[in-house]
Amino acid sequence: MQLLTLPPSPALATSIRATAQVFEDPKSQALLAHLQQIAPSDASVLIIGETGTGKELVARHLHNLSARRNKPFIAVNCGAFSETLVEAELFGHEKGAFTGALSAKAGWFEEANGGTLFLDEIGDLPMPIQVKLLRVLQEREVVRLGSRKSIPINVRVLAATNVQLEKAINAGHFREDLYYRLNVVSLELNPLRERPGDILPLIRHFIAEYSRRLGYGEIALDAEAQQKLVSYSWPGNIRELENVIHHTLLICRDNLIRAQDLHLSNLRIERQESSNHNDSAEVLLEQAFQKLFEEESGALHERVEALLLRAAYRFSHYNQVHTANLLGLSRNITRAMLIKSGELVVNKRQPAPRETGARAFNLSI
Repeated sequence: MQLLTLPPSPALATSIRATAQVFEDPKSQALLAHLQQIAPSDASVLIIGETGTGKELVARHLHNLSARRNKPFIAVNCGAFSETLVEAELFGHEKGAFTGALSAKAGWFEEANGGTLFLDEIGDLPMPIQVKLLRVLQEREVVRLGSRKSIPINVRVLAATNVQLEKAINAGHFREDLYYRLNVVSLELNPLRERPGDILPLIRHFIAEYSRRLGYGEIALDAEAQQKLVSYSWPGNIRELENVIHHTLLICRDNLIRAQDLHLSNLRIERQESSNHNDSAEVLLEQAFQKLFEEESGALHERVEALLLRAAYRFSHYNQVHTANLLGLSRNITRAMLIKSGELVVNKRQPAPRETGARAFNLSI
């Protein structure tokens, strides 16, 4: 069995990313073959997939199969930093470039020089930073914040997204030229429900891993529990599966996992079933629009957008990540829309200008 895992890190304890990936299902085997073909090149790769499908693991595997394997692999979550910090984090800054910049600091591009830079959640990058990122990719050099001196870099960029960037482009939230620069090669990771052959190997891996961590002996899985796990839709993908197995091992008795020990989410994404009803749903929606048009009530676009946002937020049980996935938007954009509509109330106090722990996403191998 081909198994990929992330290196141990305390930062992964509460992460929503996948920590293991297998290639047993025919779709996954086809993906693996494609990975092996493109890995030796220096081409930029755009990795597309839902949250928890293993995008970082695939990026690491591309790096490990390339000629850059002995150079740095730097993973950066583009949604983890405020807009004021992300430029300094990516491109570096000089002493005194902004309040709190007490010394010069290299950015992630410089740190990854000679190796690979993985930009996760690329769709969350603010538009001004997208312009600067495009220039860096074109010129192969960075200019630190507060400096006029360019620094040559040799970095392979791998980017990942869980939203449809084409929709973000049409909405004016992502630059088309940057999209084509990143999307030299496109890799689409199927959600776990579409590659059922990977589910049981992953279950066995996580049972073995957590029973070892907890100091348990061999853990058995009864037939009913196995069927329940294999037939579940896994909206949270591999990370959800890992959490379910971890929780189950904490409460199971006699080293046996039974069906009643499993606590599965009520948030199910039955895309295959829903696709069979797309036509009728769209017909009903069009009929509703016709009725609204006849009313001539004005501000229709704003009302429909607010209604769609509210319906998606409730359908997702008030989960911002799932709402963003459902609408094909980034989490930052979805959060801003929820705040604007009054669905989400936040503390309006400004954060302190200095942020710490900015390098928590540099996971060494």
